[in-house]
Amino acid sequence: MHANLPNDLAQWWMPFTDNRYFKANPRLLVAAKDMHYTTSDGRQVLDGCAGLWCVNAGHGRDAIVRAIQEQAGQLDYAPTFQIGHPLAFQLANRLADIMPEGLDRIFFTNSGSESVDTALKIALAYHRARGAGQRTRLIGRERGYHGVGFGGISVGGMVANRRTFGPGLVGVDHLPHTHDMARNAFSRGQPAHGAELADRLEAIIALHGADTIAAVIVEPVAGSTGVLPPPVGYLERLRAVTEKHGILLIFDEVINAFGRLGAATAAERFGVTPDIICMAKGLTNASVPMGAVAVSRQVHDGIVDAPGDVPGIELFHGYTYSAHALACAAALAALELYADEGLFARARALEPVFQDAVHSLKGARHIVDIRNLGLMAGIEMAPRNGVVGARGIELFRALFDAGLLVRSSGDTVSLSPPLIVSEDQIHEMVAIIAAELEKLD
Repeated sequence: MHANLPNDLAQWWMPFTDNRYFKANPRLLVAAKDMHYTTSDGRQVLDGCAGLWCVNAGHGRDAIVRAIQEQAGQLDYAPTFQIGHPLAFQLANRLADIMPEGLDRIFFTNSGSESVDTALKIALAYHRARGAGQRTRLIGRERGYHGVGFGGISVGGMVANRRTFGPGLVGVDHLPHTHDMARNAFSRGQPAHGAELADRLEAIIALHGADTIAAVIVEPVAGSTGVLPPPVGYLERLRAVTEKHGILLIFDEVINAFGRLGAATAAERFGVTPDIICMAKGLTNASVPMGAVAVSRQVHDGIVDAPGDVPGIELFHGYTYSAHALACAAALAALELYADEGLFARARALEPVFQDAVHSLKGARHIVDIRNLGLMAGIEMAPRNGVVGARGIELFRALFDAGLLVRSSGDTVSLSPPLIVSEDQIHEMVAIIAAELEKLD
């Protein structure tokens, strides 16, 4: 046993985990470097999902480690209510440089969940500041994942994440999801069919009235639900409808940003600019928790410079750890590393190799669909005897035992490797999955 292992697992109530199963069959990670984790029994596990979609530059990168260590010795923490520190402004400028044109006002948070709730509150505050305080309705999408705050689960559309916690926010509606296996199964990249689903927003607007709707929030490529790329033309039509009716469009890019789609943002990849972008995960290469919200100049100025507003605090919102000094240092180092190693372009160049590799699993046992874009792929199996999720979790566990870490959601396993992944490692991941599928009932 590793010297630092606990002798009792009962005290930690683990998140999004079958606690009873885990504590009877623990899987413990004790180290990580580059593309691999090390388990408590000394095995190497290939990281096929960048931790939780977040370790985009690989594990234990020296430049990020040094930045955190040096910052901890210089300024470990500074409050950011009515006080600032230089790194926060440096990072805001650096992020503004890689955001779509016009989205150059940055609000810092500590997670994707906080970024989403921040974006929703900014949307509400913007409409109120411009004299349209009746615009309070928020529109999400079925199968969407927007974190675990009450705002995020309200606009989210993953049923299991919502059912336990009551009705959530009032005045929320949902667009239909875009997953259409009848027409789009085994799509390579963006599916050909489904752009018209964006027009369903018009029906929601007709029902509630445009003058009641504050914002629409979507993941450009939905991740946690099993990787759902947007149909060709879908995001463009969604942008057109929201602009027509004065509704803010929020892109939840907590997973998509920082190279996952071969660009700094999904907005850049698709050529569609929203009003607000939510970020987290890859912002610091997951080394220190951090999130951010990029806001258009129009929205920011509409709040900060609201007509007739009295001097003082313009937005009564923020967190104790907003722009935490260690997180800022880590993020600056991560962004520099991404740029120095050309990791966003590298991901785009690897996309065809990754796509061909994952689609080679078509025809394997149980597989009913494969979806991919950038360095993201969802590999979906048929449910076993109608019990959704049984095959998915069994394959997840079998793959971990075989030396590969993936994500599972329902009967879909997802791959999203660090952007430093080699072609050989991509093929190794697919070979492990193919072998374990053959053993799976």
